Amino acid sequence: MPASTPSIVREPAPAARRSFIGTCAGLLGGRLASRRARHLQRQGDGVAAQNAVYRGLIRQLALTDFGRRSGLSPNLNYRDFRQRVELRTYEELAPYVHRMLRGESDVLCPGRCAHFAVSSGTTAGPSKWLPVPASMLAHFRSAGLDALAFYAHRTGRGSVFRGRHLFLGGSTALVPVPGSSPPILSGDLSGITALNLPHWAERHLYEPGVEIAQMTDWPAKLAAIARRTLRADITLIAGIPSWLLVFAETMRAHAARELGGAPATLRELWPHLECVVHGGVPVAPFSSELQAVFGLGVALHEVYPASEGFIAAQDSEPEAGLRLLADRGLFFEFLPVADYREGDPSDAGMRAVPLEGVKPDEDYVLILTTPAGLVRYVIGDVVRFVTVRPPRLIYAGRTRLQLSAFGEHVIEKELTDSLAVVCRRHQVSATDFHVAPLFPDPAANRPRGRHEWWIELRRGDGHTDATVAMFASDLDRELAAYNDDYAAKRAGQGLAAPVVRFARPGLFEQWLKQHGKWGGQGKMPRCRSDRIIADELARLAI
Repeated sequence: MPASTPSIVREPAPAARRSFIGTCAGLLGGRLASRRARHLQRQGDGVAAQNAVYRGLIRQLALTDFGRRSGLSPNLNYRDFRQRVELRTYEELAPYVHRMLRGESDVLCPGRCAHFAVSSGTTAGPSKWLPVPASMLAHFRSAGLDALAFYAHRTGRGSVFRGRHLFLGGSTALVPVPGSSPPILSGDLSGITALNLPHWAERHLYEPGVEIAQMTDWPAKLAAIARRTLRADITLIAGIPSWLLVFAETMRAHAARELGGAPATLRELWPHLECVVHGGVPVAPFSSELQAVFGLGVALHEVYPASEGFIAAQDSEPEAGLRLLADRGLFFEFLPVADYREGDPSDAGMRAVPLEGVKPDEDYVLILTTPAGLVRYVIGDVVRFVTVRPPRLIYAGRTRLQLSAFGEHVIEKELTDSLAVVCRRHQVSATDFHVAPLFPDPAANRPRGRHEWWIELRRGDGHTDATVAMFASDLDRELAAYNDDYAAKRAGQGLAAPVVRFARPGLFEQWLKQHGKWGGQGKMPRCRSDRIIADELARLAI
């Protein structure tokens, strides 16, 4: 696949009508969704499914070089597996990955891996090269279909399968790894999976089409998508919340030029639009605006994908959490956050528990073993179970994206939820934010530390000095309600009141571009316990 990007794309838009094939697809999709839902109900707590996944993975991974070095055998029981294999981060698996990039076979996974997803995660660290063998492509396909089946079943209709599905993902333009022969291709995971869709899905569902999907220039890509889909029959659109809003602005502006007026919502433009699939970041700060721009009749449907695997998807109401995909090829373990040590997880392996050992309302570091050969891999996410029968969880944040410079132990979800509440109270919308510590500095008349919130509001949402102070006070109060440690630090005067800085429009965009994160899968780190990002924002704000 060429890496170059066309400057002008002219693809015919699919007809915006309900075809016979589309109607059949809707009926078949609804039946498949019901069948999958019944199967899940029989799973109960998912433990039996996880045991079967474990046995299948161990049989495969015992044949690899990593498996032999780690003492894996085809019939190894879980107790011995937990004793023999340490938890590992990407940095500890990187030497094996580099051998695979040179073309070696049977290193982490059986055979030779032809695709690698390049991911920088949500932190400012270096890129990760994650193997995506055929078994992982099959996993992502089946898990993605599960997510659609969950939506169709919980809404009681299969009409979402009758129209086109627009994915705001990364570029499908893959790049050969230097020196690999035959070529090993690398790129964005969403691009790799888009190139390996089933033929029927690519022909009857997938948008924005093969040529536009290759584009790497994000503004040009959005403009091309708008041109192509203006008169298409879109029933579903998927992406990261912040980029969904950017696309909605582009689409409305294009419709205004072509049709003589901007639609109030995208559902006015696409009458059959019924579902917005979102993931990647907590949706709370964006939910009201997403509903406003797409239309009140459009359902929000949450998924939990990662470059390492598809973790969970919504199968009920939002407050119920996301259903863990226990039978789709990933083996899950969960390490209590209190037992995790950043940078040295190896000695905590015996304290990790499988699915049968988790408890509701406790925070766990997520550990994966995958068909790609990532064995007891610390993915870097923190999750919390809402229920265990069935197993439903929520994303609570990143292990590295915690704010605890003063012992307050604040996680990303608590910051996000606090901001969402305060934004609703002040009737404004935040496009992005970042929270960092402000350390004590007597020279600056700052005897105690505090939190510094950088917040960018949607264009048109104004503020004054008085509203800034009120906003900061409300954030302080909400975060104290979510986090007891923060409340104790504030009550004991170990922390001063937070300060809010409303960023100029485009500041976070500028930061994302500087760090190569501008595009459909780019995400802003929400918090850090240092000032690396905050100081960069301050320099850009000058």
